[in-house]
Amino acid sequence: MFSKRIKLLKAYKTETTPCHIKLSSNENPFDLEESVKLELLEVIKNIEFNRYPDPHATKLRQTLSKLYEVEPENIMVCNGSDEAIQYLMLGIGELDEGVLIPRPTFPMYEVIANALGKPIYDVDLDENFQMNKQTLQKALEKKPSIAFISNPNNPTGNLFRDEDIALIRKHTFTVVDEAYYDFCGKTYIKDAIKDDNMAVMRTLSKIGLASLRVGALIGTKEFIREISKLKMPFNVSYTSQAMADYIISNHIDNIKNQIKVLIDERHRLKEALSDIKGIKVYDSCANFFLIKVNDADFIHKSLIQKGILTRNISYLPNLENHIRISIGKKEENDALINALKEIAQQVYL
Repeated sequence: MFSKRIKLLKAYKTETTPCHIKLSSNENPFDLEESVKLELLEVIKNIEFNRYPDPHATKLRQTLSKLYEVEPENIMVCNGSDEAIQYLMLGIGELDEGVLIPRPTFPMYEVIANALGKPIYDVDLDENFQMNKQTLQKALEKKPSIAFISNPNNPTGNLFRDEDIALIRKHTFTVVDEAYYDFCGKTYIKDAIKDDNMAVMRTLSKIGLASLRVGALIGTKEFIREISKLKMPFNVSYTSQAMADYIISNHIDNIKNQIKVLIDERHRLKEALSDIKGIKVYDSCANFFLIKVNDADFIHKSLIQKGILTRNISYLPNLENHIRISIGKKEENDALINALKEIAQQVYL
């Protein structure tokens, strides 16, 4: 019944171990205030639950256009970035043409490429997590139809060199995934709305609205018109559209203040973790850190025993004994620091 391609796939798994401190999914640790949730109840009252949502997400596109400083026609609203990735792989080039992906990176590029049967052309990263120029050149010589660049890169946290992205843009359609833009300020949006050979992805998930599953694909107006032919007609629910529109329109300043707090915590947490014996902390431009330890399985399980969930990413290429840690609230970060100090004392006595 199922194709051979599907039989070879492995389901993507997310860790759901119950812990009272969750630092595993790169979420904003601050929930909406109760007063805002009460305001959203009024928004819900105006929703006609018997009707399909606006297939064009017109009002939300207008709101996002102000946030991203583009025109509404430059935006396609998606059910999270994963949906946009699938449309891009379906729409750019032919299905038997390859996808250029730096590795390690966000796993969904590979997951969706494999699901569609598209060849993957890997680009290795060096010790600084920059693209290896030799493997980049080899990948480009295979003439991929599309490239996905997570910038800042998940899970390494760094920005890629502008010159490498420029080289990729010369050879193939380039998608810059800016899921963590708000924590670094680096964007290619101005290029994307002028260049038919590139697009930018954004999401509301990392700034505090992960439950709504709202993403945006940004490009030239002609590109958005063409790629929208692949979009399912009612892909983003009425409730997600209405709530995202209301929160961005009325409470974006609160979200920006939370981001400032997280950036401050990023600096503090980097210093504290760097002082713990046996931990190497990499610089980050995102809302998470990548650390290297001697035994990631032991550290990961020990933290779970202390009620702290992180992400053991040792299964990713070249990241054996690496753990990704999301930046939490101050008290959560303090608990993490103390827990790692206790574990380090046990290991290095």
